[in-house]
Amino acid sequence: MNHEKGRRTSMKRISIRAFVGIGVLGAMAHVLMMLNFPLPPFPNFLLVDFSDIPALIAALLYGPLAGVAVELLKNVLNYVFVGSATGVPVGQIANFTAGVAFLLPVSYIYRKAASKKGLLLGLAAGTVTMALVMSVLNYYVFLPAYTLFLGAPQMSAPEAKALVVSAILPFNAVKGAMAAIVFQLLFWRLRAWLDKQAASRQAA
Repeated sequence: MNHEKGRRTSMKRISIRAFVGIGVLGAMAHVLMMLNFPLPPFPNFLLVDFSDIPALIAALLYGPLAGVAVELLKNVLNYVFVGSATGVPVGQIANFTAGVAFLLPVSYIYRKAASKKGLLLGLAAGTVTMALVMSVLNYYVFLPAYTLFLGAPQMSAPEAKALVVSAILPFNAVKGAMAAIVFQLLFWRLRAWLDKQAASRQAA
């Protein structure tokens, strides 16, 4: 009985720690999301930020759902404090979708192969997945949504396809590669701490 009670207490402590960690990482991601910048030669509405990095850390620390929660939290905060030009959180939904498409492959592959090679493979898979998913969703969902809510002239199918192929697809590939490089530089400096956190959760 005491053992079971201790186990429940440990699980509760871990849950509280994860909840707090997600909150802190979500706030960090929100700040990083606001520090966005354009990337020549891509159109100015395509902005780079490194807000997916805290979400990746959460995914590797607490599991993929924690990474998704950080992505959700940062975009809710961004919509509340920054808003949207359309009045509807189209940009935030797109950012959330891109972040999830990026972090899930990284989390899955690294958990299967926790090594430098595994992390590199995961980041490459995440970058490709994000670029492809966002290309498809921009063509069918996000570009039409921006057109609708901004009251702009509707793009023809060839125009939308040309924009996706010439700008959105390569932009997301470059954005993913940049995030992957920064994350790797940060991750290997935090590796000992991350391993310590994982060990403490298993011991509990």
